[in-house]
Amino acid sequence: MNGNLLIAQSGGPTAAINATLSGILRVAAVTRQVKKVYGARNGIEGVLNEQFMDLQPLMKNVNVMKHLSYTPGAALGSCRYKLESGSREDSEKVIEIFRRYGITYFLYIGGNDSMDTVMKLDRYLKENHITDIHIIGAPKTIDNDLAGIDHTPGFGSAAKYIATTFAELERDIMVYDTPAITIVEVMGRNAGWLTAASSLARVNRGKGPDFIYLCEHPFHMESFLNDLGNKLSREKSLLIAVSEGIKNGDGDYISSAISKGTADMFGHSCIAGASKVLEESIRNEIGCKVRSIELNLMQRSAMHVASETDLSESEMLGMKALQLALEGRSGEMASLCRREKSGYEVVYTSVPIENVANSERKVPQIWINGQGNDVGEKLIEYMYPLIQGEINLEYHNGIPHQLILSAESQELVERAP
Repeated sequence: MNGNLLIAQSGGPTAAINATLSGILRVAAVTRQVKKVYGARNGIEGVLNEQFMDLQPLMKNVNVMKHLSYTPGAALGSCRYKLESGSREDSEKVIEIFRRYGITYFLYIGGNDSMDTVMKLDRYLKENHITDIHIIGAPKTIDNDLAGIDHTPGFGSAAKYIATTFAELERDIMVYDTPAITIVEVMGRNAGWLTAASSLARVNRGKGPDFIYLCEHPFHMESFLNDLGNKLSREKSLLIAVSEGIKNGDGDYISSAISKGTADMFGHSCIAGASKVLEESIRNEIGCKVRSIELNLMQRSAMHVASETDLSESEMLGMKALQLALEGRSGEMASLCRREKSGYEVVYTSVPIENVANSERKVPQIWINGQGNDVGEKLIEYMYPLIQGEINLEYHNGIPHQLILSAESQELVERAP
């Protein structure tokens, strides 16, 4: 079936999301089934507002395509818009817009909430017996919490940044002979994969974090202070990794002590600040020098330490997503799984979107130690292949070359050297 292709990106930016876009465009450039290629500015909101970019010139620009995969962020822009669930107004409008622009294929690159959008649109298609429009999800999230996939694009690069940061922080804090504790808060609302990546700082014989607290395990302040006090009696400087989403035994976020509980459109509460709460407790109960650090946005789009494995797999998943659509499939997400053999190898496949949307894949309890203050070797073995390989970034004026979106022309252009 021939028709036009529409691509959109959604959710938090990553170092790898544009590699997925690049993979889609590379397939679109060589298939006769795709006539025109559009990009929606700012995700599904851009679709509803008909903010479309013509991506044909981009596909023909060798220099732009060369640098697209190595540009972090979200080249098409993003959003956090919740498609209606009780009414059909949004879905009906989206399909009307698709008809007007001759859209046969719609690919949505994103995480949990984006896959919810894919599911709702595909459900509308099926309920209304529409068979000439095909909607496919392409996975993306540094949180690594999508169901139906071994690991998600963006996680490997974020994990590499986190491991590198902890290795460098360890070198920094070890130079002093004064008792001190450094707490590093890592993203992760309900899944602690990113915090667990701090353990990779140990792969080159570094000590890495002394303790790791994931949001999958109940957090007890008394046990935490005992852990630190006992180790501080033997060592001068401690480095601690904590998930932003750690909760107490009652299921309340530790950060709720200072946060106001604001939430986004999907009902996700703002939870940053756990490290500040822990810092204050340490200062009051232990009394040593203490510092808290929030990695915050810095871990999302750190292309300067991106994983080559991550970017390569992300591009392949973009190719797989368009292939699925061209085969006439809809309501699926492009996926990958590890081949059961010695060494690391993945196979590209797909999963029904219903198996992904509104689900969270958390760190298995068996990969967390019994005390809930560290991770096991199995988890390190799982993550290790995902951070392998370095990319050859091109630098201009001392910083990495990147693409930017021109607000005036709504085109992706090269940043002037």
